Amino acid sequence: MSATTQIDGTTWMDKPPVQDTNLEMPEWYLKFQQDSWQRFLSLPLVSRSDEDWRYADLKKSRFEKLYPVKSTTVPCSIDEKPFENAAARFIYINGQLQESDVSGIPNGAICAPINNAVADAGDRLEAYFDIDAQRLGDEKFAALNGAATNYGIFVYTPKGIKIEGPIVVQHYISGDSAPVFPRTLVISEDNSEVSVIEQFKSADPKEPGLSIGVCDLHAEKGGKIQHVLVQNLNESSKQVHLSSSHSGKDARVQSIVLNLGGAWVRNESINRMIDEGADTHLYGANLATGLQEFDQRTLQIHDAEHTTSDLLIKNALYEKSRVIFGGLIQVLEGAHHTDSYQSCRNLIGSEDAEINAMPGLEIDADQVRCSHGATSGQISKDEIFYLQSRGIPAEEARRIISCGFLLEAFSNVGNPELQEWLSGMIEKKFDTIS
Repeated sequence: MSATTQIDGTTWMDKPPVQDTNLEMPEWYLKFQQDSWQRFLSLPLVSRSDEDWRYADLKKSRFEKLYPVKSTTVPCSIDEKPFENAAARFIYINGQLQESDVSGIPNGAICAPINNAVADAGDRLEAYFDIDAQRLGDEKFAALNGAATNYGIFVYTPKGIKIEGPIVVQHYISGDSAPVFPRTLVISEDNSEVSVIEQFKSADPKEPGLSIGVCDLHAEKGGKIQHVLVQNLNESSKQVHLSSSHSGKDARVQSIVLNLGGAWVRNESINRMIDEGADTHLYGANLATGLQEFDQRTLQIHDAEHTTSDLLIKNALYEKSRVIFGGLIQVLEGAHHTDSYQSCRNLIGSEDAEINAMPGLEIDADQVRCSHGATSGQISKDEIFYLQSRGIPAEEARRIISCGFLLEAFSNVGNPELQEWLSGMIEKKFDTIS
């Protein structure tokens, strides 16, 4: 076969990229890669008839060309290193590790590049790959990541261990149409605790890049996981990010997403509460401008009695941007005494902006308390007048109100330094809105 081939109109390599040649990968993983590649080839492109792609601009989900990154040294300026108290830090450029520091990781815990973890751990990680085949329309992208995963991190916290300080992973993309395929796997054993913060940025303000990532979180009895995803690519780039979480007895998962950059972004999140006392909190904010499109699909699955979940997504839209939200709370048979909420709130700052929100419920159990809803509106004239009466110009008043609106999504993250960091990035983008 030739070095490249045409697949669904996209120029692509004739086989998935292999892992680092100096690592001996286990047989199950090589088979997982090959099976994923065959699944990718066999799956059709998404179509308008697919309910999970309702309202999406399907043209933006097509890619003209995808070439594997070949260079081992990519010039890039690392403009910041947030969180001085980080327990570990990884900096990747086009999937190649540039810098790492795990000095804050306690004995017994593991924090390592995922390629090394798969090679070292042998069959112990097999059960955590592709554990949940259920998707919300992104099966083809999930298969592509499975075939082409070229980097990422693995975090394991053993029983009773709390990792002080976050694990910070910075992903930089450099080069025209450069694709990256990260995978994050976090396992929190009984009564352990960990926080992982991932940031995606472009090295160049204009060159289009692509990230197709997968993140799997597994919190066992009493385990606690916080995962933060901040997407701030340039407005020529695209991202697909597929996340899943499994919460065991009395476990807690907190997932936070902030979208600022990107031309087209698709987030998919499937969260399972699989034992009594499991608790999942999902917080998201999207600040969309220009022609940006942010598409978020979520699923909260309650599979046991006395489980809880809460979702809050806040969107601010300007110019000709679009945001899509499709969310479902699913209470399975026997999952009595479920307590679950879902809310999507939207602030529209332009007549040309478009929001489509589709919250939903499916309940097959008794004695549950569930609610869902979506609201949309413009900034209140009374609020603007109130701030003007105190000497604040109208445009600055709108910015203050909009920023406060978005930041409310993160009011319960429980980390003041994280809140301040997220606030700073939101305010910085507001500076670009005319």
